[in-house]
Order: sequence, then structure tokens, then C-alpha cells
Amino acid sequence: MSAYRTSAAGLSRLATDGTLVEVLTERARFGGHGVSPAEKRSWARSLPVLAQDLVDTGLAEVEVLVEYQLPLTSRRVDAVLAGVDPRTGDDSYLVVELKQWSYATAFEDSDTLVAVEQVRGPRLHPGVQVQDYCRYLTDFLGVLGRDQKLLWGAAYLHNAVDRDVADLFDRPATEQSRIFTGQRRGQWLDHLRSRFAPVSGADPADRFLTSTVRPSRHLLAYAAAELKERSHFILLDEQHVAYELVMHAIERARTANHKRAVVVAGGPGSGKSVIALSVLGELARQNRSVLHATGSRSFTQTLRRYAGRGSTRLQSLFKYFNSFMDAEPNDIEVLICDEAHRVRENSANRYTPKARRDVARPQLEELISLARVPVFLLDEHQVVKPGELGSVEVISAFAEKLGVDVDVVSLHDQFRCGGSEAYEEWVLDLLGLDGGEPSVWSGDGRFDVRVAESPEEMEAYLAERQGTSGTARMSAGYCWPWSDPRPDGTLVPDVTIGDWARPWNVRSERSVGEAPGSAFWATDPNGFGQVGCVYTAQGFEYDWSGVIIGPDLVARDGRLVTRREESKDSSIRSRKSVGDGEVDRLIRNTYKVLLTRGMRGTVLYATDPETREFLRDLVRVRRAPEIRFEVEAG
Repeated sequence: MSAYRTSAAGLSRLATDGTLVEVLTERARFGGHGVSPAEKRSWARSLPVLAQDLVDTGLAEVEVLVEYQLPLTSRRVDAVLAGVDPRTGDDSYLVVELKQWSYATAFEDSDTLVAVEQVRGPRLHPGVQVQDYCRYLTDFLGVLGRDQKLLWGAAYLHNAVDRDVADLFDRPATEQSRIFTGQRRGQWLDHLRSRFAPVSGADPADRFLTSTVRPSRHLLAYAAAELKERSHFILLDEQHVAYELVMHAIERARTANHKRAVVVAGGPGSGKSVIALSVLGELARQNRSVLHATGSRSFTQTLRRYAGRGSTRLQSLFKYFNSFMDAEPNDIEVLICDEAHRVRENSANRYTPKARRDVARPQLEELISLARVPVFLLDEHQVVKPGELGSVEVISAFAEKLGVDVDVVSLHDQFRCGGSEAYEEWVLDLLGLDGGEPSVWSGDGRFDVRVAESPEEMEAYLAERQGTSGTARMSAGYCWPWSDPRPDGTLVPDVTIGDWARPWNVRSERSVGEAPGSAFWATDPNGFGQVGCVYTAQGFEYDWSGVIIGPDLVARDGRLVTRREESKDSSIRSRKSVGDGEVDRLIRNTYKVLLTRGMRGTVLYATDPETREFLRDLVRVRRAPEIRFEVEAG
């Protein structure tokens, strides 16, 4: 179940006897979610109002799904009401976003972003927010049949009067984006009566909660259409804020003739690349001057193949961070720097002539200078190579030093790893990246975690899923040699564990036999059977992930420790150039990347026996039924 479920009468009783917050907190903890003081305050102040309104309208039997978790994400909706349409007798659902705001205005004349009193930074217009939820649910839940007539949306600002949020009404409302204030309570109650009959909503709630879930739209599968035709991705909350901030910054930079940068930070699967492609697609369709750049050969080459398919113009939109050494200031309107944690000190490499290398500018200066609106999307825990320096602090400080205003957006939601925020937090604690301690994974019903006793067991499990329920890949830390192909064109099985041996992914861009070139290991079906490294896995996702934890990361005395001497990565072998502390961080970040590529499950195998035992003790899962997915034709 993805929500706390009760009738309106039941919710009212919990509010009256003072146990509402306690019950919701306990349920959130059972589901692997922490609860902030702000959430508790919100529950205590908003949910009793909603419950009383439903009771006052005679709708005490309407079912209320509190903190409903959207399928395949960690995003939770305040409430979904389930009942029966009084006119047709059909199921009827209403998504409700509860706001405690008492004062809000348009953010710099935007009709999608709002400034809220005592809240830092812009927020998404609540009508847009709830409309996005409705679009997302209609897209993913089979029970709705892609029929918007069953699902409605409303934002309820129960503390506000109209004059203090007047700007919010400037945006035309739809049946999925209506706004009600406390001053309009009478209209709100009439709206509830128009949507629900005074009968039990138990059966409609059953159908909603047990609905099949359509598979998520894979980024690369829709990339070409995103650039050529229309938006195929639904952005939610902070994702939509980031998108609107970029589009807003473009207009402001043009009218005010002043540069502005946007920095978007988020963990794996938080939607950074979806935001990047959404912005790129909108601007490309408008024939605006925009480029997309990364520091990853695999990611850029894959985007050229998939997103730029059939169009040399679209392929030319995808560049590398080191492509702009000779660029003039403000050459283009927008530069989208995806995977910006891979920004380096400068763009020179071993092929750069010495004369140019000696006068090379900082790479950040080149990127910021190039566009009127440079956009950086990054995850600070994905810095995996010495010399990579992309972080919110570094980029913001550099931009401000150049006199460029900076907007920062943090993405908190999880769209990879089955939408399991709990799994991402578990990985962070396991690796000690945010100061946490390793904890037991008991499962959250959204993401499958297993520990294999052998590489053969791990590969067999993944092979079964590769054949029946999606994509699967194996990856590993860089703890084995990496040989060139044999003269006969076959790959050397360098990753050897006992009697089991498999090759690394192809090192070059050209295929070797059936094995795809390095850039396409994660996306070509023939990538299964080779072991991927962090550079071919980073930026990509697949349904099922197998991760081999090599001898560079072992469990000792109840926690994981790194051993740099076990790494085969030449860039971190020299203690003179890279200190032990940085190597420790890079190795942990490497496994953070590998452990967060899977969308439905991860299988762990550690070569060190003590580490395997350590992981077995941490992963104690009661297996729950997998989410049911519809199979779509085509």
C-alpha cells in the first residue's frame, strides 16, 4: 500500500483524539521514510481541516489516501480522495494539495513560479503542481485508462484570503488545477459535493490502490521525439521548478541583457537528465541557440545516437565540456551542462599543444562565459575521478565571482531505484557518504535488494530478468586488469573470481564481435555478459543491476573501508598526486554510482568473504510481490 488509508470520518476521529500525527509518523517509519518536524506540523494543521470539511458536506464515507506515494517515485501527494461520482455512479478521484500559505505572489512576473512569505526561493504555482500530479497519475495508473474524466485536482490554501494570494488566480484554472482559499470554503464544499456522492468510497479506493502500473518512459527511448515533436516527460515539483527557472532566466537575460546561471543538484534518478532534455527539446523546437554538454564520452555518444537519430542538426547539439576553449563570450543563449560534477580544472588534455595548455582558462570560466544562461545539473556524490570539481559551492562561487547571478534548485525526489528514497539513503549510509552508519535493509516494498553468494548466482538471477522483465547489467569496481582484445577479435575475461570469468565492457568506441562499443554498453542488449565500469554506467539506468564489490572496498569492524592498493585505476595509484582522503571518497562515490543504476532491483556480490557476511547481515528482506506492470504494445 502506498498511502495511509482511512475514511473521512476515521481521519476526523484521529484528528479529534490527537493521535493523527503519531499514526502517520509510525506508518512513514514502517515504510522507510523519515518524518521532518515541518511534515508533522503540516499534518497537524491541514489534515484536520480537510477531514472536517468532508464530514460537514456529508461525505464521511469518502476514502482518504493520505501521503499517497506516486508510482515509481518517492514523491508523496498530500491526499487523494476516492469515492463515487454523484452524476454517473463511476469511480471518482480528487487529488488534493494542502497549503498552509497565507501570503504568496508571482515570482518576477512568472505565471508558473510563486514567491511565498518566509519561504526561501521560488515555489511552483500550486495549481500547476496538482495538475502535474494528475497528468502523472493518468499516465501511469491503468485504473484511470488515460481518461482524465475520472481524476480531478485542487489546491486548498485553507489559511489564505483571496487578496493575499491574488496573483495565483491570474493563471487560468482547469478541472485539474483549481485553487480554493479559506475565504472560498463554501465553493470548496460545493466542489466536494459535485465530485462525490455520500456513499462508501472503499471499492473505488481498492481499485486505485491495486491498479496496474504502466512502465516508466525510458529517457533514451523518447529522447528523439522529445527534441523534435513535443514534451513526453511529466516534471514534478522541484523538477518543474528547475525547468521553469531556466526558461524564466532565458527571458530575463534577454530582456535585461544580464547573464544568469542555474544550478540543479540532485541524487541519482532525481530527474536531472529529464530536465536537461526537456529544456533542450523546448528550445530546439523554438530554434533557439542551445547546446547540451557533458564530461562523459559514453553519455554524449549515446545521446547523439538516440536523441539525435536521423538529424545531423540534433546530433550537433551534444558536445563535451572541453569543446569550448575557443568560444566567444555569449556565443549562445543556453548551455546545458549535464553531469556537471565531471567539470574539470581546465579543458586541456594530453593532445593539447603546450602553448595552448599553458594559457588554458578554467573550464568553468569557459562554460559560464559561453552562454547567457549556463545551466549546471549535478550530483556531488558522483565525483569519481581526480580533478573533477563540480559542486554547488564551487560552481556558484565561480559564477558569482564573474558577476553572474545564480539560482540553485535541490531535487529531493527519487525516480530511479523504484522510487525508493529509503534505498538511496541506505546506500549513502552503507558507504558512509553523509556521515551515517550502515543500517539493516528490511525492504520497503518498492525496491528489491539481494546478496548473492557467488558471481554465478548473481549472473543467473540477472540473466533471467534480462530475458523476461527488462534490462539487466553487471558492473564492478576497477579491481582487475583491463586487457586489449585478442588478435582474433575476442575480449579477454579479465574479471576473474574463482572459476567465473567475464570481460570488461569494450574499451574503445568500436564494437568487438557482438559486444557493443563502450558508449553503448548500458543501452545495447549485447552489453549483457560484459562487466561495466563506472564510466560506462554513470548517467544510465537499467531495470536490474548486479554490482561486484571488489577488494578495494571491504568490511572491517562493522563498516566499509577502502584499500587503494587493490585498485587498478592508474589515476589514483600515486600517493604523491592523490591523497588517501580523496581516494577514499572517489572509491566510495564509484560504488554509489554503481549501486544506484537499477530501477527495480540490485544484486550485490562481494569478493571478500567477510564483506559478504557483513552484507548478508544487513539485507534482511521479507519478499513482497513485485509491482504489476501493464505490457504496452509497440
